[in-house]
Amino acid sequence: MEYKWKALSVTGIGALMAAVDSTVVLLALFPMAADLHSDFVTMIWVIIAYLVVNTALVLSLGRLADMYGRKLLYNVGFVVFTVGSALCGFAPNGLSLVGFRVVQGTGAALLTSNSFAILSEAFPRNEIGRAFGIQSVVWGLGNVLGVIIGGVIITYTTWRWIFLINVPIGIVGTFWAYKTLRTVLPPKGQRGTFDLPAAVTFTGGLLSLLLGITWGLLYSWHNATALTALGLSPLIFAVFIVWEARFSKNPILDFSFFRNRVFAFSLAAALLQFLAVFSVNFLLIFYLEGIEGLSALESAYLIIPFALAAAAVGPIGGVLTDRFGFRRISILGLVIGATSLLLFSQLTVNSTLLEIGVIETISGVGLALFWPANTSAIMSSTPPAKYGVGSGTMNTFRNTGGILSFALSLTAATSVIPPGVVYQLFIGNLSGKLPTNLANSYLSGQSFAFEISAALLVVALIITALTKVGARPIISEEPLDSTPAQPTARGNAEA
Repeated sequence: MEYKWKALSVTGIGALMAAVDSTVVLLALFPMAADLHSDFVTMIWVIIAYLVVNTALVLSLGRLADMYGRKLLYNVGFVVFTVGSALCGFAPNGLSLVGFRVVQGTGAALLTSNSFAILSEAFPRNEIGRAFGIQSVVWGLGNVLGVIIGGVIITYTTWRWIFLINVPIGIVGTFWAYKTLRTVLPPKGQRGTFDLPAAVTFTGGLLSLLLGITWGLLYSWHNATALTALGLSPLIFAVFIVWEARFSKNPILDFSFFRNRVFAFSLAAALLQFLAVFSVNFLLIFYLEGIEGLSALESAYLIIPFALAAAAVGPIGGVLTDRFGFRRISILGLVIGATSLLLFSQLTVNSTLLEIGVIETISGVGLALFWPANTSAIMSSTPPAKYGVGSGTMNTFRNTGGILSFALSLTAATSVIPPGVVYQLFIGNLSGKLPTNLANSYLSGQSFAFEISAALLVVALIITALTKVGARPIISEEPLDSTPAQPTARGNAEA
């Protein structure tokens, strides 16, 4: 088997584990809250803590991977994610579960900051879209498996198994990554040093921003903690920028990347797309529970059309990207995605589950076209020696959009219906449908949220259309297989 397929199988295991985990955690919120006697805010932090730490660390970890090798950090990622999952499975209370989700999120950051870089090294330029398209299949199937496995676990066992099931997968992934991935290090003397002040200030600034926004949305914009965090964030970022621009010998974020229009505009489009789309399934689950009267598990089944469509179309999107370029395929995906959001905005109390399933399928097609094309544009515009930084920057932008989208979806819901009802919808223990007055209020707020999301995709479309046409990527034409393995102090490059 060629190395590129081995590398894809390794990143596929990591993606599968993360995709299954993201779905089953949502399904298990109610049994977790009941068993651990936790409140609404704690359960929200079970989700947000994972996302925040994943977002804050990916850039620094990507730089470390450029210095010390992706194999090392990817293996550490498997180990940390697996340990974090085991700890979550034995959490004695809600607060400890949030803490253990931080550990799990750190492992996820190690995996996501390296997976796209590993694929970019292993695949030649004319196949990179195909690789990312196949990766989207894994994500889609992982979401489907998450619904099925989550349903079985919640129905017949304890919620703790939604985390413990990651342990055997993580062990297999660790072994396979260690055996398969190549250790590729920078040439001697070109590794550089890790810019610790930059890593601390960037992570601190991003954490301050995300925590401030989250705190304000959950509690109040007049909350002292929220205001302090939001006030500190620009100051910390200013220190980061000055340090990187004037004093750093080996910047953790090379600002010259942003002079490449393909890189900069594709990042902006990725941020807007995640901001628009990440919360869609949260809002739909609220709708299905509160308007249609379905259980949390029944509502989750409506995710399956989206996931299957994404899995089926993902490889096609990758192949089309390789053939026609990222720009056209990204625009097509955004047009389809915006259309699906406008259709979602028209849902009423009389909408059928079939209609929702069809719109979910359309949404999945849009994502499956945009995702590999956008990823290909960003990674193809990153110098090979800085793949880790490019991948980390991309995931930082995407995850930031996802966190903001999640927080804003909760705000949209709590602005039109009582927070106590939102809590019941969020953890999945609402008894029956919402009263007519609350249902109409929720539908009004949901429609507005989907319309705003559609507008964000239109902006992303315009940005993508303005991306410089004909800009050539700068990654190597050759796959990693075609170059001799580079010896390292640890032995041969082939593990």
